[in-house]
Amino acid sequence: MSVIEARGIRKVFRMADKAPGFTGSLRHLIRPRYHEHTAVAGIDLTVEAGEAVAYVGPNGAGKSTTVKLLTGIIEPTAGEVRVCGLVPHRDRHANANNVGVLFGQRSQLWWDLPVRDSLGLLRDIYRIPHRQYEHRLHELEQVLDLGNLLPVVARKLSLGQRMRADLAAVLLHSPRVLYLDEPTIGLDITARDAVRGFLRDLTDNGTTLMLTTHDLGDIEEVCERIVIIDQGRVIHDGSLTAIKAELARDRTMHLLLTAESPGIDLSAALPGTWSAMDEGNRRLSVRFDRFAYGAGDVLSAVAGHATVADVHIDEPSIDDIIRRIYAGAASGAGVPMPG
Repeated sequence: MSVIEARGIRKVFRMADKAPGFTGSLRHLIRPRYHEHTAVAGIDLTVEAGEAVAYVGPNGAGKSTTVKLLTGIIEPTAGEVRVCGLVPHRDRHANANNVGVLFGQRSQLWWDLPVRDSLGLLRDIYRIPHRQYEHRLHELEQVLDLGNLLPVVARKLSLGQRMRADLAAVLLHSPRVLYLDEPTIGLDITARDAVRGFLRDLTDNGTTLMLTTHDLGDIEEVCERIVIIDQGRVIHDGSLTAIKAELARDRTMHLLLTAESPGIDLSAALPGTWSAMDEGNRRLSVRFDRFAYGAGDVLSAVAGHATVADVHIDEPSIDDIIRRIYAGAASGAGVPMPG
């Protein structure tokens, strides 16, 4: 069953053409001039119940505008939107009960209130029964480690603490649809893993998720589908497995050696790889296809020439994948779309 259905949605903003300063403001007052900016340019999108979709693109691509259209914050210039069978901008109150929204730079917490009081106000706004509220709060306390944060005034929270509290606020009323923008920003490794696991559990139990993030780890751990947009248009919509196989094959391993080791040649042991040594002959970088070799293969090959003191691996970011898709589209090669 489709929970989110968008057909040909467009959003055009009317922007003032005004020179800076007082003179520019006066001229605009006497003779106003405007131009149109198309933020979303005819997007078709269908998301099923329990599906987790990564919705990504560069800044200004139209991600936030799309989410605002889907949540009913703004009305589309053209096209149709339905979420859980409702038209969001017409049925705003009913739609608000079905969705949870987290914008990374906007908090749902009251700035001068303790986190517990903010959550209590949200309980009243959503009319959550007391027993259901206490059960949900206890669950969120365990997952998000909220215990020490509940008595703290919101303005005193660090970024990571605020994100955990905001996630609790978004999830408090058990929404059927979640729109999350960078939900793990500022979180430590333990908290990040807990949030990702909780999001997977939610989607397994039927919650629909749209995730906007530049963190490939979030996307890989939570989502099975990725939609990439640019200039208000969808340029790729398909499974995460397929796009990773096509465009996120390369890994780069950086190795710190215990002693200077000039002249290391891996071409015989690892055909098709690229390697480079720094000027001090102690730091070696090896780029390899993860479908051809594992990290252990690279380590074993290097160990035949030198002793390794430390190692770390660079994973391709979602930005790298997007740039490759753009390069393919710009060259006229096109972007593979699902059949």
